[in-house]
Amino acid sequence: MAQNPQFTKNTQFNTWYWLAAILGILVIQYLFGTAGQIATIPYSEFQGLLQGGKVAEIGISDNFIQGKLKEPLPSGQTLFSTTRVDPGFAQELQPYGVKYTGQVESTFLRDILSWVLPVLVFFGLWAFLMRRMAGKGGLGGGLMQIGKSKAKVYVESDTGVRFDDVAGVDEAKDELREVVDFLKNPEQYGRLGGRMPKGVLLVGPPGTGKTLLAKAVAGEAKVPFFSISGSEFVEMFVGVGAARVRDLFQQAREKAPAIIFIDELDALGRARGLGGLAGGHDEKEQTLNQLLVELDGFDSRTGLVLLAATNRPEILDPALLRAGRFDRQVLVDRPDKKGRIQILKVHASKIKLAPDADAEKVAALTPGFTGADLANLVNEAALLATRRGADAVTMADFNNAIERIVAGLEKRNRLLNPKEREVVAYHEMGHALVALALPGIDPVHKVSIIPRGIGALGYTIQRPTEDRFLMTREELENKMAVLLGGRGAELVVFGHLSTGAANDLAQVTDIARSMVTRYGMSEKLGNVALEKDERSFLSPNPLGNGTRERSYSDETATAIDDEVRDIVQRAMDRTIGLLTERRALLETTARRLLEKETLDEAELLHLVSTGGPQPADRTVVQVEQEPQDRSGSRSARQERGGART
Repeated sequence: MAQNPQFTKNTQFNTWYWLAAILGILVIQYLFGTAGQIATIPYSEFQGLLQGGKVAEIGISDNFIQGKLKEPLPSGQTLFSTTRVDPGFAQELQPYGVKYTGQVESTFLRDILSWVLPVLVFFGLWAFLMRRMAGKGGLGGGLMQIGKSKAKVYVESDTGVRFDDVAGVDEAKDELREVVDFLKNPEQYGRLGGRMPKGVLLVGPPGTGKTLLAKAVAGEAKVPFFSISGSEFVEMFVGVGAARVRDLFQQAREKAPAIIFIDELDALGRARGLGGLAGGHDEKEQTLNQLLVELDGFDSRTGLVLLAATNRPEILDPALLRAGRFDRQVLVDRPDKKGRIQILKVHASKIKLAPDADAEKVAALTPGFTGADLANLVNEAALLATRRGADAVTMADFNNAIERIVAGLEKRNRLLNPKEREVVAYHEMGHALVALALPGIDPVHKVSIIPRGIGALGYTIQRPTEDRFLMTREELENKMAVLLGGRGAELVVFGHLSTGAANDLAQVTDIARSMVTRYGMSEKLGNVALEKDERSFLSPNPLGNGTRERSYSDETATAIDDEVRDIVQRAMDRTIGLLTERRALLETTARRLLEKETLDEAELLHLVSTGGPQPADRTVVQVEQEPQDRSGSRSARQERGGART
C-alpha cells in the first residue's frame, strides 16, 4: 500500500517537534535543579562560616565567591554563592555584628544598548536612504529592481481619453475599434476560428496622435493599460532589457485582458547589425530577441494586445514586422482638410471664439499641419488675443499665429538701412508677381518686409487651395520660377545680386536635382532613377549624415550636374522674362509695399488688376554692398504642404 507523501511529511514534522519539546523540558529542569542546590548567602555569613572552619573549598571571581561547605546548612544545601565585599570595608563592619553583602551593579542593559543601538541606527538610516533612492529611481532603486519593468499602469480613470477626443484620423480609429470590440467580446470574434492580431503598429509622422490613439483604445476598452517607452528597456547593465521585457509581459498576463503600449519602438526594435559590425550581439539585440520571443509566446485569445508606435518604420527589424508578430500596421498620417477642421473644432471648444473665426478658413491655411501643430496654433492664437486684451479669439489672431509658426517671430526692432529695405521690397514682390503670373500656383496670401525669425528680412506666404499629393513637371518648373522671382527682381531692377536668395537657390537646386535623379524628368538622361530618396516617407528631414549613395559613373555625375544647371538656368531666364514684361507693375507694387510694409491678398490683387499709377522713368541705382553673413529675405512658403510623390 503506497503511503501518502503529505502524511509522511507531516509525521516527520510532528516527531521532530516532540523531540525538541522534550529536550527543552530537560534543559529547563536541569537549570532549575542546579539553581535549587546552590544557596545564596550574605557575605557576613560567609565570613562567620569561614572563621568557624565550616568551608571546605571556594572559587573566587572578581565579584562572586562560590564554594562547598563541610556541613550542610539548615536548608540542607552544601553549595553556596555570595557576593564579594571589599576586604578593608568588611573588617570595619565585622566588629559591629552587621549583616552585610555585596551589590553588583547590573550593566546588562547598558552593554546591550551600546552594541545594538548603533547597529539599529545604521540599518535604519541605510533603509531610509535606499527607499528614497528607490522612489526616485536612483542607485538603490536601480540595483534593487534592476530587472523590473518601468511600465506605468493606467486604468480607465487614468487615461481619461475616448475616441471622441481623437479627431482627423477616422481610418485609424476604425481599425482600432476592432481591437476594442475584441477586448470587450473575445468570444464573438473567435466563433469562426479567427484570432485577433497579436500586435498593432501605429505608424505616422511626429505629432499625429499615435500615443493619444493608444490611450483612447485603453479608455474605450476599460482594461489595464501598460505604457512604456522603448528607450526605458535598455540600461548600462547587460541583460536588464530582456528581464524588463519578461517582467512587462508577466504583469500584463496577470491582469489580462490588458493592453501593452510601447512608444518609440524604433529605440528598441532597430534592425540588428545596423549599429556595428554584422553579427554583433549587444544589449539592444538581446532585448529585441526577448521581445520577439514574447510575441511568439502569447496567445492573443487570452485578451492581451500589443500596441506600438514609431515614426521611423524603415529602420525596424524585419523580424518584428513579419506575420504573427505585428500583424497589422495602421498609418496615422497628417490630416487632410476635413480632418484639420475636426481637430480644430476639438481644440477650439476649449477657448472663446469670435464670430468671424471659422475652422474651415483656418484649415485652408494650414495644409500639412499635424494634430500637435494645430493644437499649438490654437494655443498661440489664444495667447495673442489675451495679450492684446480681447474678449475672444478672432480670425486675425489665427492668421498672426500661422505667420508666427511658419515664418517666425516678428522683429520690428530690427532696423534696415533704406537700401537694404528697398532691395527686400523688390525681392518679395518678385516672388509675388511671378506667382500671380503663372498658372497652377498657390495664391499669394501676404507679402511683408517686416523681419521675422532668424535672418528673414521679408517673407511671402502662399495659401494652397487644396491638398496636393502629386506634381507634374510643368508645376515643378513653375515652382522654381516663383522661388527665383526674388533673385530675378533684384537682377532686373538693380542689375546685381545679393545674399538674400540663398534659401531660394537651395530649394531650386534640390527640386532640379530631384527632377533629374529621382523623377526621370530629364530628356538627356532618360527615364531612370539615379538616386534614392534620402528622406523617410514620414519625415522631411534627411536620414544619415547627408551623404548621397552614388550608383553611377563619373561621366553620369557630370551629365547630372550639367542638366541640373540647365534646368535652373531655364527657370531663371523665364523668371527674368516675366518680370521684365511686368517691370512697371513691379515698380508700383514694390513702392506700395515700402509704404505699408505688408500687403494682403486683396490689396495685392487690386494693385495687379488696376495696374496703379505708372511711375516715371526710374534711374537704376547700383547699390554697393559688402558681403554680409546674412541669410537675407526668404520666401516663407509652407513647405509642409510640398509635393508628395
